[in-house]
Amino acid sequence: MQRSADPELACPVAPVVDIVFSRWTTPILWALHEHGRQRFVELERRLTSITPKVLTQRLRQLERDGLVARTYYAEVPPRVEYEITELGASLGPLFAHLATWADAHLPAVEQARSAYDTR
Repeated sequence: MQRSADPELACPVAPVVDIVFSRWTTPILWALHEHGRQRFVELERRLTSITPKVLTQRLRQLERDGLVARTYYAEVPPRVEYEITELGASLGPLFAHLATWADAHLPAVEQARSAYDTR
């Protein structure tokens, strides 16, 4: 596969980073993976600093990307539930590797930041 000369297009993981590592994607996927199927208000309670508007936007994008499934129940009142899809759950090993890296290297990152800030 030939890579583009444009650095933004040449990096094969750039689209994945755009999908998975936007501000609220990771916490939403984590909450759905850890706690299973949830209603909007349950997610909102777990992610206390997200606004309803942003949660709605992120859930729609995750649904569009195939990482989250939305199930609508035609009841009174209507009920909607969200759950992580098989595709979304397949990101688990990636997140596990990142958690391992964070445990091993974040202290060094903090040291580097402190050294930089004291210059």
